[in-house]
Order: sequence, then structure tokens, then C-alpha cells
Amino acid sequence: MGLREELLKSIWHAFTALDVDRSGKVSKSQLKVLSHNLCTVMKIPHDPVALEEHFKDDDEGPVSNQGYMPYLNKFILDKVQDNFDRLDFNKMCWTLCARKNLIKNYLLITDEDAFKIWCIFNFLSEDKYPLVIVTEEIEYFLRKLTDAMGGSWIEEKFEDYKTQLNSKEQCLTAWELIDLIGTGQFSKGMDRQTLSMGITEVFQELIMDVLKQGYMMKKGHKRKNWTERWFLLRPSAISYYVSEDLTEKKGDITLDGNCCVESLPDKEGKKCLFIIKCTDKSFEISASDKKKKQEWIQAIQTCISLLKLGLPAPHKEARQKRKELRQKLLAEQEELEQRMKDLQTANENKQRELETMRKKLAEAAADAAEEERRRLQTQRELQDRYRMDLEREKMVRQQMEEEVAQKSSEVEQYLQRVHELEDMYRRLEEALEDERQARQDEEAVRKLQARLLEEEAMKRAELEQIHLQQQRAISQTEAEKQELENERLAKEQALEAAMQQLEQLESERRGALEQYEEVMKKLEKAANKTRSWKDKVAQHEGLIRLIQPGSKGPQLITNWGAAAFTEAELSLREKSWQEKKNRTTEAQ
Repeated sequence: MGLREELLKSIWHAFTALDVDRSGKVSKSQLKVLSHNLCTVMKIPHDPVALEEHFKDDDEGPVSNQGYMPYLNKFILDKVQDNFDRLDFNKMCWTLCARKNLIKNYLLITDEDAFKIWCIFNFLSEDKYPLVIVTEEIEYFLRKLTDAMGGSWIEEKFEDYKTQLNSKEQCLTAWELIDLIGTGQFSKGMDRQTLSMGITEVFQELIMDVLKQGYMMKKGHKRKNWTERWFLLRPSAISYYVSEDLTEKKGDITLDGNCCVESLPDKEGKKCLFIIKCTDKSFEISASDKKKKQEWIQAIQTCISLLKLGLPAPHKEARQKRKELRQKLLAEQEELEQRMKDLQTANENKQRELETMRKKLAEAAADAAEEERRRLQTQRELQDRYRMDLEREKMVRQQMEEEVAQKSSEVEQYLQRVHELEDMYRRLEEALEDERQARQDEEAVRKLQARLLEEEAMKRAELEQIHLQQQRAISQTEAEKQELENERLAKEQALEAAMQQLEQLESERRGALEQYEEVMKKLEKAANKTRSWKDKVAQHEGLIRLIQPGSKGPQLITNWGAAAFTEAELSLREKSWQEKKNRTTEAQ
């Protein structure tokens, strides 16, 4: 059980005690006082306006347990550190709830013992609300209390009590458990002091985690003298006091996984010695007898082993195992109940099927009886008719006997007719049997036809659905076909327009080519003309050019003559000529 779950149980008692009219709600003023006391005891800084801020959207009325829980978790329990005295916390909650629920008139125990039983109840109760303690945990507590008082456990007495308890609700509340212990129902023959000591011992073990306690001698570290101390063994430490009233604590022996406990031989006049070796120091202790020594060594070794494995105290681990076992048994019981319900449901379904079959068989038997009745009626009618025929034939036979000599041939005909009637009767019975068989076949064929008609209706619905889908698909296909036809016509029109533009461009290209040829001819004519004029100008320029010394390097020869241009002028003319040639080529 975690710290939050442990605290919530005590807080639930306090909240329930503040609910005076049992409406499930408590006023905000009382919740403020409760929250302040909780924060004080658990050493949490208290915000006085947090409760009002938390419920500012609520009305001015009281607050339910479900409404108080978010505030309790957020502003109190989420801030809790394990640095407060849990006994003070439990006493604060006990003070609020005992005032309302504890009846002291007929109890054999003190308020302090009742408080200890209340704490034990919170430890052993189930983790669901309202809090109750189940039969198994009641037996566990009573057994421990009986052992602590030195009494013997009477199984038959508890079985009788459990029978009475099972006839009610199979569990007890905290106040019912206090009444059970306080009235001395399971402690008859024990005085009040023994009962109080037993309650205290169980409280020390289950609540205070005291696994063992008692007087032993301890050797000092400085003076090396032996002093009697009261030792308390808890899962992670051994505390020793001056006396068992625990008023003056002398020190602690902190246990961890590295500690060990060993037996020592007798020395210095001391017997039953053992030593506890810790990381920083060792402690020599002397028990009162060998039995006590062995019990202490085993108990300390158990604590060290649990610390190594990281396990809780033995009573907490045992409680968790009992809880898990109860949950497992409850789950198995629920599964068994579910299986029984399923079997019962299946049985009921089977019974209904059998009843339906019985009704069908009864109907079939009734139909068969009706058919048999009709057949017998028909048979009786035929027998009556046959009897009447026989009577008539008898009369005829009498007449024929009188006229035997004359109508011997008629006698033969009569006998032949009798045979025919018997054959007819036999055939009639066969026909009736065939008719009954035909009726059965007709019923089977009728059922088959009904089933076929139903299947045909389903198929027809499917075909109609498919037909509708085909119609929609055809409509969609027609629309797509019309759209494609329109698109094709548009593309044909665009193609015709493009062909016309192409033809127009072809004619324009031919005209441009003709114009180009004419321009080329004109250009050639102009070039010839220009060339002739350039020759004339060159001749005239050559006549008036001053005669200068020629270049020593190789001279350039052009159609204008030797050294007519410089190299720079010639490169510019070549560049200009090349550009004209490129433009002419691009134009073609």
C-alpha cells in the first residue's frame, strides 16, 4: 500500500465524520479547517485561498467527496513528503471521526486502544470505499491478537462467528471491528491489561513496523561497559531506548544490504552474545537466553535479506499476497459465474429449441392424426358403400339362385365384379397412401418453392441494383462519349484553322523568298556597281597617294592592291563582312 492510499483512508474517515447528515457533502468552511489541519500535520505550506479558487465556479453550497478529491490531490497529496509523523496525522483524523462514531459505554478498552485498532483496520481494509475489512483479514488480526495475549486460537468459535457474519454482509466497518474487540468476544478470560498489551503489540508490528522488541544488554563504544537497553527492530533500523516507555532514545543501528549479524562465543562473563556488523561500526549485544538470541539473529538476518532484495516488511508483503490471492479468487469466481451464466443461457436456448421442436412435432402429430382421421373416414365410407353393395349383391344373389339355371352367366359376371370391387378397394387404399405421401412431398416442395422464391426475390433485387448501376454507367458513358465527340470536333476545327494558318504562312514564306531573291539580285547588282566604283576610287587614290617607305615585314595583298589597308582596318572589314554573311544565312 503506497503512501497516498494510506493517507486517503484516514482522510476518508475524517471527511465522512464531517458529513453530519450523511448527504455525501461537507461545507466549505469545514473543508477549509480540515485542509489546514492536514497541511499542518503533514508539514505542507497551506494556501488559504486555494480552496476558494478551486471551487470559484461552483455554487456556495457544500462540496461532495468527488468534488473535494481534485483539490486534495493537487494542493495537498501531490506536495506530501515522507517527513512527517504519521502517528500525529492518524490521531488528527481519529479525533475528528471518533467523536461522532465511537461509543465508549460498554467497551473494555481505552480510547488509545480503540485508536490502535482503528489504525490496524485502515492497514488491513480493502482499497475501495466505503472502507470495510473482509473475513480473511479479521481472522488474521484476531489470530495475531490471540498470539500476542498468549492465548490459544479456537477455530470453532471463529467459524461460528463467521457464519453469523456471512449471513449479514461478510465484512465489518472500523467501528464494528472496535466493538468486536472492545466487547471481549474473542478475549474472554483475559484481563483488560493483557488485552491492551496484545493490541499494542499488534499495533507495533503492523503499523509501526516493529518486527521485534525487548530488553538486551549492549556494549558501549567508548567505555566498553554493558548497559541494558530496550531494542526495537524495524525493517531498516534497530532503535534502542533507556526503557520500554520509549521516552529517551539512545541511538539507532541503521541496517542495509551490506550489514551482517553473527553469533559470538561467551566472553567477559556475558553469554548469548552476537554482533551486528555495519559499514561504519559494529555492535555487540547480549540476549537474555539462547532462544532470544536465536530469535533476534534470525529476525535481523531477515531484515537484511529483505533490504538486499528490495522487498517490504514481512507483514506488508503477506498482506499484499493475501490481497492478490483474494483478487485472483474473485476473478476466478466471476469467471465461473460468467461461465455458469453462459451455460444457463445456452441451456435456456436449448430448452427453447426443444420446446419449438416439441411444438412442431405436436403440430406434425396433429396433422398426421387429422390425415389418419380423414383416411379412416374415407375407409368407413368405402366400407359402408361396399357393405351396401354386398347387400345389394346378396339380394341379387338370392334372385340369381332362384334363376340359377337361367342366369348362370350372370353369376360369373357377378363374381368377376366382386373381384373387381376388391381390387378397386385395394387400389383405393394404395391411392390414399399415395395421396398422403404426395401431401408430404407437396409440403416439402412448397417449402422449397418458398425458399426459391425468397432467393429469387433477393437475386431480382441484386439484378435490379446491377441494372441501375449499368444504367448509371451507360448514362455516364453516354455523357463522356458526347463530351469526347465535342472535344474531337473542337480539335478538328482547331486543326483546320491551323492548316489554314500553315498554308497562309507557306504562301507568305514563298512571297518572302521571291522578295529575297529580288533583293539578292539587286544587292549583287549594287555590289558589282560598288566594286566598279571602288576600283575607280582606288585608281584615283593611288594616283594621289604619297610615296612612303614600305614595311619591312610581309605585305598584305588584297583586291585593292598591295598594302591598301592596315591590319586593324582589314580585321574590322572582315568582321563586318562575316556579320553580313551570318544575317544573310539566317534570313534564308
